[in-house]
Amino acid sequence: MQVYMLKISIKVVPASGMKKFAVDKSGQLKCYLKSPPEQGAANNELIKMLAKALDVPQDAIKIIMGATSRSKVLTIRADITQELFFKRLGLEVQHALF
Repeated sequence: MQVYMLKISIKVVPASGMKKFAVDKSGQLKCYLKSPPEQGAANNELIKMLAKALDVPQDAIKIIMGATSRSKVLTIRADITQELFFKRLGLEVQHALF
């Protein structure tokens, strides 16, 4: 089994009233969260959403930059390529457009 270490930049939109991933016109990956940006609630929701979508354990996902910012950098240690990452998030078609 090949284990990859993906490094992903993502912008979160906390307290948005929805839970979804999207890619904006500039190609930036965004995550809309229901949780407010208080006491790590939004970060926890982000990690749970990614872990579920990617079918990886939550401890395989780490926020390495931006823990208190809307712009974050994460590492994902798993048997997953960048192409598969976007496919599992349901963004392969949308990502290909940008």
